[in-house]
Amino acid sequence: MNKINEDFLAQGTWSGKIYSNGWIDAAGGTDKVTAPADNAHLADVGRATDKDLKKAAAAARSAQPAWEATPGSERAAILNRAADILRQNADKLVPWIVRESGSTAPKAAAEIELSVAIMRAAAAAALENHNTTLKSVDGRNAHEELIRVAHGVVGVISAFNFPLFLSIRAIAAALATGNAVVHKPDPRTPISGGIIIARAFEEAGLPDGLLHIVSGGADVGAAMCEDRNIAMVSFTGSPKVGAKVAEACGRNLKKVQLELGGKNAIIVLDDADMDIAASNCAWGAWLHQGQVCIAAGLILAPVSHAEKLAEILSNKARHLPVGDPATEQCALGPLIVEAECKRIEAIIEDAVQKGAKLHAGGKAKGTMFPATVLSGVKPGMRAFDEEIFGPVAVIAAFDDDDHAVALANMTDFGLAGSVIGADVERARAVGNQLRVGHLHINDQPIITSPLAPFGGRGQSGNGGRISGPAIWEEFTQYMWVTTKAAATPYPF
Repeated sequence: MNKINEDFLAQGTWSGKIYSNGWIDAAGGTDKVTAPADNAHLADVGRATDKDLKKAAAAARSAQPAWEATPGSERAAILNRAADILRQNADKLVPWIVRESGSTAPKAAAEIELSVAIMRAAAAAALENHNTTLKSVDGRNAHEELIRVAHGVVGVISAFNFPLFLSIRAIAAALATGNAVVHKPDPRTPISGGIIIARAFEEAGLPDGLLHIVSGGADVGAAMCEDRNIAMVSFTGSPKVGAKVAEACGRNLKKVQLELGGKNAIIVLDDADMDIAASNCAWGAWLHQGQVCIAAGLILAPVSHAEKLAEILSNKARHLPVGDPATEQCALGPLIVEAECKRIEAIIEDAVQKGAKLHAGGKAKGTMFPATVLSGVKPGMRAFDEEIFGPVAVIAAFDDDDHAVALANMTDFGLAGSVIGADVERARAVGNQLRVGHLHINDQPIITSPLAPFGGRGQSGNGGRISGPAIWEEFTQYMWVTTKAAATPYPF
């Protein structure tokens, strides 16, 4: 086991730098990293440009063939060492994630554990053999097989809300299957989503050239989609930006894997225990200030129970403290930027103007947004139609099971869905009608597993998945190989 490195995140190593064959100066100079809670200056990181991206992609392509030829056991060993390093340094990493992303400490600790688990799963996948033998059907007396080969260089673009986990799940999958990686973390969370990962793999002994962390703006992401040395892009973020990524990758005939947003419904059936259902709804709607792609964006309750559910949730909301998790005991931290608060307030105001009832919350102070409850929400209101990505429990009433399914499916998203009810067979029958990538019966939707393929349909993604068996499906491709004992002549 590796010893805890007291200097693991010492800023003298990486301050003002990007990671590309070591820590180097970036062509774009430096960016300041600030805390969303109070705008305090946390650190400086290198600001990459398209020139940095081009150099990194070329270096990654040069290093990748030797990595793909490396036995899976050696790739797995490095992934496991990097996972060990993250876990052993967790006490140092939690404060960075808390300050930089506005996470509470328990959420930050859980994110580290999720990241460790995803790296362990990727390490195990590196040991798998996905080659298969085919039956020869043309009488050519050849041995035929299908083998899985790496794409080459995978570009990764990740989001700010779970910056470590959302970055490492694609990076680990790509490395496990023999690819090199060029990664652009969200510029608001470049330490949690980039620096930490670079340091872990650096300490774990990953060979030079296989991982490049190029923090920067949209120009870097655009260059990633255009660069001929990058064969695939894995993107996590909004549908709007995801569509641009898909368009650019399509124009350049690149493989693209998208994990986008969600308007995830919890259907509470009339036989559910309302207190337990409310607990699930509260966790699903307000965890990490609702800044989760699989958050409960729509709570569907029977007409006869909707007001009771709203009352229970409102009482919970009023007792959840909001503050700076770095200095206060709180359940909710800040949103990532104040502009997000203004956007969410506008969504709430639209709903109220159109007849919805605001029970609790609804107004921010700076980046602090309290747990909020809206009831009487209907289609045509922004709160019903849009992904809010904030701490708002949106309650809409339904008449019967068919109506609940229709409301839940009245969206272009298709990421996750939940059904809560005492009759499990009935709940499953309702859930099976939802057009989603993840279905949870008697649970809320913020659930993930390193062994389960993650992704959605429609505006939630392009049908691609990540994690579990999807590692080999997404990050490699088939090669058909035929072998004859000796060459034989043809008629020509």
